[in-house]
Amino acid sequence: MGYNKGSMTSQVFYRKWRPRTFSEVVGQEHVTRTLCHAVDSERVAHAYLFCGPRGTGKTSTGRILAKAVNCLNSAEGEPCNNCTMCQAINEGSAPDIIEIDAASNRGIDEIRDLRERVNYAPNLARYKVYIIDEVHMITGPAANAFLKTLEEPPPHAIFILATTEPHHILPTISSRCQRFDFRRLSQSAVVSKLTFVCEKEDIHIEPEALKLITKVTTGSLRDAENLLEQLVTYYGHQIELHQVQAMVGISGDLRIKELAKHIIDKDTPAGLKTINSISNDGLDLRQFNGELVDYLRELLLAKTGSEEVIDVTSDDLIEIKSLAANASLNYLLTAVKLFGEIDLRLDNYSPLPLELALIECILSESVEEQLAHAELTEPKQPAEVASPSAKSTKPSPEPKAPAPARIAETTGTESPQDIDYLRSQWREFIQAMRGEGSRGNLDAVLRSACKPLSIEDGILTVGFYHKFHKEYIENPKYKHLVEKKLREVFGQPYKLSCVIIEGKKETKTRPETEIPLVQTALEMGAKIIDDKTETGEK
Repeated sequence: MGYNKGSMTSQVFYRKWRPRTFSEVVGQEHVTRTLCHAVDSERVAHAYLFCGPRGTGKTSTGRILAKAVNCLNSAEGEPCNNCTMCQAINEGSAPDIIEIDAASNRGIDEIRDLRERVNYAPNLARYKVYIIDEVHMITGPAANAFLKTLEEPPPHAIFILATTEPHHILPTISSRCQRFDFRRLSQSAVVSKLTFVCEKEDIHIEPEALKLITKVTTGSLRDAENLLEQLVTYYGHQIELHQVQAMVGISGDLRIKELAKHIIDKDTPAGLKTINSISNDGLDLRQFNGELVDYLRELLLAKTGSEEVIDVTSDDLIEIKSLAANASLNYLLTAVKLFGEIDLRLDNYSPLPLELALIECILSESVEEQLAHAELTEPKQPAEVASPSAKSTKPSPEPKAPAPARIAETTGTESPQDIDYLRSQWREFIQAMRGEGSRGNLDAVLRSACKPLSIEDGILTVGFYHKFHKEYIENPKYKHLVEKKLREVFGQPYKLSCVIIEGKKETKTRPETEIPLVQTALEMGAKIIDDKTETGEK
């Protein structure tokens, strides 16, 4: 069973199963179709620039083009692979097909030597074809010397330049080439090619294992074929999903989806249990978190109606859309940001960063839920109660305007520039913020998260207990609303400055602390930093 020992020792998979015609190149039809037509119509350019990520077929396509222009029996632009020229090129023995690695031949002396040799006529072929890989590695003087050859190339020479970094190539060189951009391969394209290789090599592997190979190699067919060969060398020709997971250090999709569901369900205990089971199994937490972020991104894309860019099966897409439907767009965005910002490079063994991201994510959503609850349950105060002077003034047509105006009118001898006075009126100011913001909840965010600290040169510094609320208020559209209301309420054009403060706030028992989610977090060692109260917080 399997291929013979000779082929195994002489050629690795990516060389053995390298495409030999344009039609065999995976996932680059926009390139191969154009080149095929150019050969068929004898309109081949003297210089090409192939750009794209590694392992996407740039040099392979260059070799096919070299065969096609020199093939003795070319049909519709494709090489026959049977004539003496095609066979010589396939075997790497054609003297007129010169492959150069610019990473090791990057100096001006090598380029001068190339310029001298390029003028000689081909030995056997119709065209001399120079395939220069990683051409961006050529030094500046060498690139300028090479430019002269591109400006006036001999009619028998074709240059194929390949690079992963086209932005490092001189514009004068790029402008003299026909440029083709190779795309990162889709999961389905790589799986299709790996399936073909497995059939030819008599390798039995689970479909999910092939998908995992494709995912970790991020669209590079060469890397995928190398990993497949590595698996065959280690496990033999019968490969299962758990073996691939073990080799690449990945937990697999099950617990990725499991944790994502706990995040969507806001189930803190279950989420922490999943994280710790992953940690206790000794899995690579950085790799796991990377997969989790990818899956959360797919949920985010599905929520925005962009499922066409999600490269998954139809069954997986149904599952993703169903799960995404249970969360708000803002919550999914918060989840992607929090888990995406985790840095596990220095400590890849502690589950704490994942645990903190989970709890912070869930608590951020509970802020919105509790604010909505507060809006529904907080009793409305009559306008007459807010200020005794209301009866003697003409009522304003806008219901929210009277309260803030009256605070400024009834200051008496107190000065709005006095921080103690401003603190004493802070609750009334927050009441005046009711209904402001895109969700009408700016008053609740301020009430639960901050306190005024100082006034200096017209700048009001407000201290926040949590980064989430500080950044929320610092959003320009919300900050503008707060500054506008400060001017209306206190008659002063304050500029708002937001800072983070530490320390505990006054504690007053509130029904919010009895919310099951908060109780669960407290039982697991969490500390309340944002208690939704009107008069005190923990």
